[in-house]
Order: sequence, then structure tokens, then C-alpha cells
Amino acid sequence: MSKEIRSELVFVPAQFKKVQHERLIYSCRNCEKQAIATPVIKASAPAALIKGSIASASLVAGVINAKYVNSMPLYRQEKEFARQGVYLPRQNMANWLIRCADDYFKPLYERMRQELLTNDILHADETTTQVLKEPGRKPTSNSYMWLYRTGRSDRPVVLFEYQQTRAAEHPKAFLSGYKGYLHVDGYAAYHGLPKEIVIVGCFAHARRKFDEALKVMSEKDRAGSKAERGLQYCNALFAIERDIQNLSDEKRTEIRKERSQPLLEEFHTWLTLVEPQMLPKSKLGKAIHYTLDQWKYLTGYLLDPRLSISNNLAEQSIRPFTIGRKNSLFSDTPKGAFASAVIYSLVESAKASGLKPYVYFQHLLSRMPDMDFKNDPEKLESLLPWSSDLPEDCRLPADSAKNTQED
Repeated sequence: MSKEIRSELVFVPAQFKKVQHERLIYSCRNCEKQAIATPVIKASAPAALIKGSIASASLVAGVINAKYVNSMPLYRQEKEFARQGVYLPRQNMANWLIRCADDYFKPLYERMRQELLTNDILHADETTTQVLKEPGRKPTSNSYMWLYRTGRSDRPVVLFEYQQTRAAEHPKAFLSGYKGYLHVDGYAAYHGLPKEIVIVGCFAHARRKFDEALKVMSEKDRAGSKAERGLQYCNALFAIERDIQNLSDEKRTEIRKERSQPLLEEFHTWLTLVEPQMLPKSKLGKAIHYTLDQWKYLTGYLLDPRLSISNNLAEQSIRPFTIGRKNSLFSDTPKGAFASAVIYSLVESAKASGLKPYVYFQHLLSRMPDMDFKNDPEKLESLLPWSSDLPEDCRLPADSAKNTQED
């Protein structure tokens, strides 16, 4: 009569398999009998990922994916592996990550930094982290993870840098030789950078402060309030940017001049009139003072049609680290913090290029032990996240890649 079809999705849990590599070794018996030098020939074999270790490319890629993509700390992975009948101490896994970051990922990181500095539009941000065993510091001291990334680019680069402090010397050193625009929040350390770096502020921070001022008010007092008025100005500016986001640079410049510039002038006039009426320490007073104080940076996005009204790209890129920090709490040593910075850089750059992080890291760790990239750095080009030489299975389908990047 007919047939009825029902589909369902089956989940197959991860499995562990023990793989042994056998390598035959040959010598010349005739040479031995004649008491002359005996040649020894070894069959070719893939190089070990870490000499003397059971770590494989797929296993380390899985640990990286769990920790740096899915925010699952090593102690939870250790427990999950134990439930599957495999004992993998967290210290072993931590050592694998540090070794792989130093031996394989650091050269890629340095190459990506070179690429980053060739762009003329960058974003930066920073957040706290904790490292227990920093020399001369208390375990409770705050350290910092700095983030630098490209703007909209077909070669997106996202780089993290671990530093012990939030001092202005760190972005100055990292961006040495850079010339171009830098999107940041209102942190004063960025304002002391060389004059070749043009600072562009973040209107999302200003908007957030007006939103916070509105939320502390009772609902009956919100309508028609100054806090609501300030928020409406910010929302109107963001609405213009949404309208023009897919237009040409020429058209964006034209519309910003026609719509954004007059609105900004009106907003600035309103701010200067309202500021004397506000208590400086009130939420609204702080929002108005911040906006006026940062005004020349907040309006910097009008300088170039490619610039953004906010620093949201950097905030989106640093968010996975802040989520992972809540679960992992801290790094044990500076080496571990450095390894995390390097690995997060590759993870977020891979995601920005529409790659599957696990497959990408498995590819890297399968290829790099047999590559002489230290003597021939050009070999690294085929391994960078934007390389067209990467296997197709590293890439997400187009629709999935777009949704992942938007998330």
C-alpha cells in the first residue's frame, strides 16, 4: 500500500581506542659477519605529538575543544574520562596543552600577530584573570587577559595576550609599529598610545550607562525622563547604523553626514545643557559625564565608513574567555596562562573563519609534528585559519558558519 518513514537523530558517545605504532628496524647481517660497520635502517613512522606521551592529535584536540570551546575545566574532563574507564589526570592534560601551545601553536600565533598588524582597523579589550603561582605576587592578585582583533575582514584574527597588569605599556608594546584605527572602551590606558593610532570609542558603553540609569528609576518615573531621552539618542544612532550596514562605503559616508552628524550635534547640545542639573555621583550624572568626557572618541566612527559605532566585536570575542573563567576560576602558573592565551587565540580565530575548532586542531596536531616549520616558516601558511589549503571537513556549512559567528 505505502510505507511510513520516521527519522530520528542518534547520539554516539565518544570512544577511546588504543593505537600501537610498530616500526621495523633493519640491519645488515652480512656486514656483522665481516666485522665491518653495520648500517641500521628504520622504517618511516609518524612523529609522536609529544615524545614519550600517550597523547594523540585527536585526544588533545578533544581536550582543547572541551575546555576552550565548551568551557569545561580539566578537573571535570578528568571525572568524565574516569566514568568512561580511562584515568587521565588533569595535570597530564595541562602539561599537554602547555607543550602543544609552546611547540606548535606559538609559531602560528606569531604569524597571526603579523597579519593583525597589517590591518588598519583593530578592536581591543581586556579582562581580569587569576594566576596562582606568579613570582612575587599573592595568589589572589588580579592579572589580565588582553584581546586584540581585526575588524570585518576576510582574514579575521583574534589574539589574546596574558599580562600581570593592566598598565598602558602592554598595548603599546603589543601594537608597536601599528598605524591605523583602534576601537576601544573608555579605559584611559589606550589614550596614551602613539599618535599614529587613532582611538575610536564605543557608543555601546555610553548607551549601557543610560540604560542602567533608567533601570534604577521606578517605572512611573521613566517615561519622559532625562535618562530615557539619553537612551533614545543612543538608540537612534544605532538604528542608523543598522540601516546602512550593507551599503557601500560611499553611501554610508553620505548617510552618516545627512543623519548621524546632525543627531550627534543635537545630542551633544542636550548633554551640555543637562549636565549641570545632575548630581555627579548619580547613575544619570555618571552617564552624562562619561559621554561628554569620551565625546571625541565616541564620534570617531565618522572618520571612516568602515569604522563601527561600538566595540562589540571585541566584547563578543572576549566573552568565551570570561565564560570559561567562571568555570575554571584560575590558571595555576604563568605558563598555563600563556598557553590559554595562545589556544584561545586559535580557537576564536578559527570560529571567526567559520571552522570547526575540534577538526581544525586535530588537523594541526596531526600535521605539525612531521613539518619542519621552524626552518621553513612558509609551511605555516597552509595551516592558518583563513587558508584555502585546509581540508573541507574543517569548515562549517555556510549557514552554520553565519549563525555561529552571529552568536
